[in-house]
This record gives sequence, structure tokens and C-alpha cells, in this order.
Amino acid sequence: MLASWYDAQGPAADVLHVGELPDPVPGPGPGEVRVRVTVSGVNPGDTKKRRGWLGSSMSFPRVIPHSDGAGVIDALGAGVDVHRVGQRVWVYGAQSYRPFGTAAQYTVVPDHQAVPLPDHLSDELGASLGIPGITAHRAVFADGPVDGQLVLVHGVLGGVGSLAAQLAHWAGATVIATVRRTADLDHVDPAVAHAIALDTGEPAAAIRSYSPRGVDRIIEVALSDNADLDNAVAANNAVIAAYATRSDRTEIPFWPLLFNNVTLRLIGSDDFPAEARRQAARDLTSAAAVGALTVAVGDRHPLDDIAKAHDRVDAGGGHGRILVTIPQ
Repeated sequence: MLASWYDAQGPAADVLHVGELPDPVPGPGPGEVRVRVTVSGVNPGDTKKRRGWLGSSMSFPRVIPHSDGAGVIDALGAGVDVHRVGQRVWVYGAQSYRPFGTAAQYTVVPDHQAVPLPDHLSDELGASLGIPGITAHRAVFADGPVDGQLVLVHGVLGGVGSLAAQLAHWAGATVIATVRRTADLDHVDPAVAHAIALDTGEPAAAIRSYSPRGVDRIIEVALSDNADLDNAVAANNAVIAAYATRSDRTEIPFWPLLFNNVTLRLIGSDDFPAEARRQAARDLTSAAAVGALTVAVGDRHPLDDIAKAHDRVDAGGGHGRILVTIPQ
């Protein structure tokens, strides 16, 4: 098969190779499927693994990157329903604690990590649901239903933030969403969220204008930047679900948050409970099937241009999903 891989960590152009590798086969144990990949999604977590972020080392001697993708099941391991052959699927976790991800013509994953993709949904959408979608789902729903609640989503134009806002809206919440700059307000769908720009003079007052009693859930992409703002708008017993920060040692206004009985939940997508991942996959597919989820696609790169895709993600990626198309 044609694939991209790296045998050492470093800059994308230096370590990513493209060439032929042996076709993988489902393992001898029960419950694996092979997917012929059409589209592979690139996430910041993929590029961080490749470059050794925070001193991380190679978990395997050779890695085919990317955890997310979409394609068609073409081979089965033991115990898998034979009717799955030929089924369109979206894939998550392909390179989570496994060496070979979706940046290849074939990938092998556990059966449940190849999720049926309704025929009317695109491969591009399917390849965009994995890490960002499951992270968004966990951030929104880990502490229970949000129907009737006020949910604040920071970074709503990002991959996780966009899906978190849409999932919360789909589930019956009133969503307030932030962008960095006033110029970005027009990119937020007013049918999904009330948008606030953080470069306004009083973002807390603007948020409070929609939620005088405070917000019940905060989906946080930059805890180090927003801790004081979150404290200013959190309702009593609110939850801050943080999946990223800009400072490795993040300060928070401890006593005000404590007296307000705020819960701080830290979210790391590789280690969510198995049932939480499966529920996220079910809900993401259901929401997408009824048109409640859309994903803005930015750059598309062919597999032999994968280094540019990684560089694009490392540079911030803009407002769209970065995808790698796999030759058939």
C-alpha cells in the first residue's frame, strides 16, 4: 500500500516519508476491521506526536500518523459481522496507542472504531469527526445533559469549539460563543450561538447580557488566557471543561472559583472511558445525519504533500479542517 510514515521525530519535511509499505491485515484476535482510507484528518495531536511535543518520545519504532479518517471496510477479523464488508465508515483512534494510523491506503482498527457513515454524509465530514468531535462531546456532556442550560464555548471557530457549540445546540442548550476578534463574528452561525468577540472592552458584560445568572458549562480552549473571564461569568456549580491551555503551568483564581463551587474538568482525548467514546460516536453520527453538524474544510493535500499539511496544522490551521486525500 501507499503510505506516509516516520521513523524518528522532527520537522515534517525531514521525517515524513511517502512510499510503499506492506498491506495490513486484521489481527488474529476478534473484532478488527480493515478500512480502505479515502480521506485522512490531521489534528494538532498528530503533529505534536511527530515533533516530540513536551519531550514525548516515539511509542513505536515506526508510525503511520493520524487517528481520524473515512473510507470503506474491505476486510474483517474474527467475529465481525460479515455484512460490514463494503460499509462506508468514519474512523477514530486509529493511531491512539497503535502504531499505524490513517495516512495510508489501508488502516486496521477495532470494529467499534469504524463507525457507519450515512450515505448522504461526505467522507470529508466523516474524517473530521474523530478527535475534535469526541473531545467536543466529552467537554459538553461529561457532566450530564445540557438541555435548557447556558453553555459558553470559547474558540468557536476551532475544530473542537465549532463541534462543541453545534452539539450543545443540538442537545437543547442556549450557546454563547467567543471569537478572538470582532472581524471573526460574521463567521459564527447565529442560529447556533450568540457570538462575543474577546477584543471588545467588556467581554464578561457581553456574555452576562445573555446569561445574567451566569453560564452552566464553559468549554475552554485557552484556560490560561480565560481563567479570570470564566470566573466572572460562571454560575454557581458551573463546570469548566478545559481541553487546552497556552501556559503549561496555568494560574486560576482559586478562591473565587471555590466559593462559587465551580468544577474544573481537564479533558485528554486519548484516555476517555471506552463507553464515553462509543456514546460520542453514536451521538456525532446521529447529529450529523440530521444536519446538525457541519465542518468547515480548509486545505486538502494529496498524500505525497503530507508534510505541507502538517506544517499548516502546526502554524494554526486557520478556520478549516486540514485533510489529506488518499489515492485509490
